[in-house]
Formats: sequence, C-alpha cells, structure tokens
Amino acid sequence: MSSNRDNTRAQFSTRIGVIATAVGSAIGLGNIWRFPYEAGSNGGGAFMLCYIFFICLLGIPLICAEFIIGRATRSNEIKAFEKLAPGRKWFLNGYIGVLASVLILSFYSVVAGWTLEFFLVAVTGHMPSNSAELHRFFSEFISGNWRPLIWTIVFLVVNYLVVCRGVQKGIERLSNCLMPAMTLLLIAFCVNSLFLPGASDGLRFLFSPDFSKIDSESLLSAMGQAFFSLSIGLGGMLTYASYFPDTVRLGSCATTTAVLDTFVAILAGVIIFPAVFTYGISPQSGPTLVFETLPAIFMNLPGGTIWATLFFFLLFLASITSTISMSEISIAYFEEERRLSRKKATALTIGIAILLGSVCALSFGPLSDMKIFGKTVFDLFDYVSSNICLPVGGIVTSIFVGWVIDRKVIDSQMGCRGQRGFGVRVLIVILRYIAPAAIMLIFLNSLGVL
Repeated sequence: MSSNRDNTRAQFSTRIGVIATAVGSAIGLGNIWRFPYEAGSNGGGAFMLCYIFFICLLGIPLICAEFIIGRATRSNEIKAFEKLAPGRKWFLNGYIGVLASVLILSFYSVVAGWTLEFFLVAVTGHMPSNSAELHRFFSEFISGNWRPLIWTIVFLVVNYLVVCRGVQKGIERLSNCLMPAMTLLLIAFCVNSLFLPGASDGLRFLFSPDFSKIDSESLLSAMGQAFFSLSIGLGGMLTYASYFPDTVRLGSCATTTAVLDTFVAILAGVIIFPAVFTYGISPQSGPTLVFETLPAIFMNLPGGTIWATLFFFLLFLASITSTISMSEISIAYFEEERRLSRKKATALTIGIAILLGSVCALSFGPLSDMKIFGKTVFDLFDYVSSNICLPVGGIVTSIFVGWVIDRKVIDSQMGCRGQRGFGVRVLIVILRYIAPAAIMLIFLNSLGVL
C-alpha cells in the first residue's frame, strides 16, 4: 500500500520534528515518578536492566507495528485498521484507542493541573518547606472545590491552543522547542543531585544490580513499565506516524524514540535516588513523591525556590508533550470520519475532556463519595484505560501486524528492497508470538489474576 496516495494530508516537516514529537508522546509524568517508584520497589539496578531488556524486546517492535499501520494508511486509527483489513472487525480496536485517549486525557490533565498549582506556589515563594506542611497543603488542595477544577481547565485550554494550530505549526513546533528544554532541565537536576551527600549510594542502588531481588512479580512490573512508558496500544504513535514523510526510516525512528524515552527515565532515577539516600526517604510513595517529598527536599537546598519552580515546570513540559498526542488521536478521527474542521475537531475533543476532567478533578473532594464499581471517577478512568484498553490495544496491534496485514506492507514501510532483511523477520516473529503472550501476562497481572 503506497503512502503517497494522500498528498493533501499534513506531514511533519523535518526528521528532528518526527523524533521530537514521537519522543514527546512517550515521555510523561510516568517517566519522572513512576520509573523511580517501580525501580525503588523492585530492586533498583536489577529492575532497570530488566526494564531495558523489555524495552528492546517489546517496546521497539510494538512502536514499529504502530508506525507501520500509521504511515501505510495515512489515516486516523479507526480508518487505518479498516483500510488494511477491509470488511473485517479489526477497526474496532481503533475505537478502543480513541476511548482510551479521551479517558487518559481527562484524568491525566487533572494531575497536570496540580503541577500548575505547585508551579505557581513555588514561583511566588509560598511553597511549604517540610513534608508535613506539604502533605497538608496537597490534601487540602486536591479536595477543594474549585482550584483543581480551574487548573484542569487551564491545562486543557493550553492543549487546545497548541493542537488547533495543526501538525506543523502546533504539534511539531512545540515539540521542537520543549524537548530540548526538558532535556536541559533534566541534566541540570542530575548535576545538582550528584552533589548531594547520598549521591554515591543512590547511584550504586540504581546502577549496581542485585539480581537476588528479582522475582516473577518484579519481572512483570518491569515488563509493564516498559509497555506503559512508551504508551503502546493507545494509538498515539500510529496517529503520529500517519504524518511521517516517506523518507523517515521507521526502524531507526522507533529505536531512537525508545532509547530517548529510557534515557529520560534513567535521568529521573539519577535525580531522585541520591535525594532518597541523602534524606532517608522512600521512593515508593507514588504521587506523593512528586507533590510532597521532593518539593520539601528542593526547598531545603540552596536556591530552593528556584529548584522547586524548575521542577514543576519540568513536570508541566512532560505533561503537555504527552497530552497533545492523546488529543490528536480523537482529533484525527473527528476530522477525517466526521468531516469537522481542525478547530471544531479540537474544540470537541477538548470540550469532552473538560467535561470528564472536571468530574475527575472533583472526585477527590465534592464527588469523592460518587463511586462506580467501588472506584472514584478518577480511579475508574485510570483503571479502564491503563489496565484494560492499553493491553488489549497492544495485543490486537501486535497480532494485526504479525498475522493479518499483507507482508508487502511491512516490507515496504520498513524499507526492505528485494529479499526481506533479518531485522524484519525478527520483528514479525516477536509480533506474532512473543509480544501477544507477554502483553497478556501484563494484562492478567493488572487485573489481579496473576
């Protein structure tokens, strides 16, 4: 299937833009706090090596799978499956991706809104300086009536202002600016952490593996972190690939995306573990690590207000690069399938996210008693998207590329000329056999079956 058949569709203009947008889609809050939390809970350096192994085994092939579908069809996620397997039901997986993107955009924007509140508090010099005060401040803030709601809406409006400008002037231009800025901030924080008294202990924990701490549960955690870190199964990579020029080498782009995403996760570990060993805190505290523990550490460093301000600005950058890719999944669908203009499709997507996100924002306060299947709306959206939609989407995508689509499509998109290369043969074997089985293990583990 030729990718030249739609010359009117938007495309990214440069290879740097392609890499920046793909990496920005993968990098998010999960890299900065979830990876250190998982590593701290599952053996440090040994977990990191397992995580890197699964990035190579699962992550890169599954990114390639989404890239192949996206560029081969130059369509939104639903139409892409329909074009490659007409008259069959594979397109239903596209609806799962659109649903997941809307759910994630809704609850993820609530957390991103929290970063804006803390950025404002830090930049104005009102950040509490100890964990107890930060805990009280954070608890009062998220359980409030209007501030979390306002910040959620503000964050989503920022998304609208970026995405409505289109692929090149909006998404690509922002990614080209924000990814270097995010990298510089990460490096600055790493340098600062290396001068902490516990730096050597923190680095030893992260880079000196103790394989006695690895068991079946930690292996599943490492595999799950690799899978979710790259947002595989959502359709964001597929959608972005539909804007890739024909000159982009998909295998190289997928590898670069996975390597840079992993690099950011490791940098986050370099930032956090020296602080953990310096101040005797636990990296296993989830979101409270970001909103309570780390800010208290920064506020007790020389220039603490500056470090706290930069930290929450970093979290905002990580959030916005992820959410614009989530927004684009449904925007492309509304544009191409419902024939809406770019601005109307963006307004509809962001409007739905504001409506659902508002309920999520209030689920820690006024709507905390509203439970569905025993979960708040925020927790329900998180569970359905992360534990069900993404694994199902990943399994279907791997089987679809491995077994269903014409092998000529894979060869063409992966740049094979004549005899199929060894790398493509390995890719097909992984997508046919290894990836579906591995993702099924993640799926069953997330459901509590294993």
